Amino acid sequence: MTKCRRATTLTRLLVTAATGACLTTACGVLPGSPENSGDTLTVMTFAPMGTKATNMPGMPGMAKAYERWINANGGIKGRKLRVLTCNEKNTATGAADCAREAITKKAVAVVGSYSQHGRAFMAPLEAEGIPFIGGYGVSPEEFQSTLSYPVNGGQPALLAGAGHQLGKACSQVSLVRPDTLAGDTLPVLLNAGLKASGTPEASDIRAAEDAADLTPQAREALSDAGPGGGGAKDAGAAPPPAAKGDGPSRGTTAPSPSGSAAAKGSSPSSKSCVTAVLGERTETFFDAFRRADSTLHRNPQISSVLGSVSQALVDRTGGKESPFEGAYVTSWYPVSTDPLWAPMRKVISDDAFGDNTVEADDSGAQTTWIAYTVLNQVVQRFKADEEVTGRKLARALNESSGIGTGNLTPELSWRYQDMRAVAGFPRLVNGRVSFQVVQQGRLVAQLGEQDVDVTSVLESAPRSA
Repeated sequence: MTKCRRATTLTRLLVTAATGACLTTACGVLPGSPENSGDTLTVMTFAPMGTKATNMPGMPGMAKAYERWINANGGIKGRKLRVLTCNEKNTATGAADCAREAITKKAVAVVGSYSQHGRAFMAPLEAEGIPFIGGYGVSPEEFQSTLSYPVNGGQPALLAGAGHQLGKACSQVSLVRPDTLAGDTLPVLLNAGLKASGTPEASDIRAAEDAADLTPQAREALSDAGPGGGGAKDAGAAPPPAAKGDGPSRGTTAPSPSGSAAAKGSSPSSKSCVTAVLGERTETFFDAFRRADSTLHRNPQISSVLGSVSQALVDRTGGKESPFEGAYVTSWYPVSTDPLWAPMRKVISDDAFGDNTVEADDSGAQTTWIAYTVLNQVVQRFKADEEVTGRKLARALNESSGIGTGNLTPELSWRYQDMRAVAGFPRLVNGRVSFQVVQQGRLVAQLGEQDVDVTSVLESAPRSA
């Protein structure tokens, strides 16, 4: 009997030792590890990095800075935030790979990410019930999937807003855009804004997404502009901004074809405009455009949208001497110097740790900040001991109203009653845009222009996706 008891005791000791070794080595996952801990929220942010086309390294960079900041301040309602990042590579395969990695590593959401390949990443996320919060808005699926929660109006709002902005000042507009599936929607959206201002449809000039030489497109745009088209640097063509210049009026108005201070001093009957929406290739286009126009001297008004033109781009291309001086820019958000961005700026300063991909002027970083703000607000509505899963998070997003973003956007809500009758983009719940101009090397609020909600313009546009 004594020998039996000793054998049993020895066996228990061996099992205990083996179990302890297994927990501290590779035999399995620790119960308290990030993969399955109820005290940790795992999310992913993906974006293209190091590609030959558009890159958005500031989005994963901002996400990691947010992770460090929120965890240093107690996490999200006591839960530690774990941010995974992934290079989407500007390919459908890369987007799908990122989505599968989010699934494999038990992410409860994909937050503040960029991809043109909505079909590739949304299908896997939908199958697992993982919400996509605050994408950049470049793929139609972001405004169609019931598990997508956009924080801005994406490219649809920017293009319709650009049409509103240019329609007041231009008799004819040329659009230079990528020859891609996503790019095919841009002329329809721009024309909807132009139509609201009584301006003819824009000329549609296509360019390969990774083109290194855009001289042919520059020449075509100048040919469309014709002689004597006026220009951004003509007297009165690009009016000076309001003296304060550091934040647009927070008021929101509906688009109107009536004139504004932006158009005063120019003749809409003779003015030509060229707008380019090419992401990182926008700089390449306007460099070719300036060289091509150096002999023609047509100087049409130039313009673009947030993401294709940024303060960093203006700084890099010469500041006051930049080819973008005088350009009109349509944005989703207040100008980057607005005090509303102060909390984000502090996080970048304190927690980006010298990561030069994270800039407060970058629209990708701004969108990511807003997306994580939404995540924080929604998780705060869970009970302290309640498990947060992707499906529960999606349910909370579907039922929540009045999600605040520090006035950087209107209060957000994705309930059924908040959906809009925008063909192809029913989940576009924030159609607000702001208008800016490059003045003395700085992007500032455009004088006389308040924020505009272009949802009604988009509702009247033909289906483009």
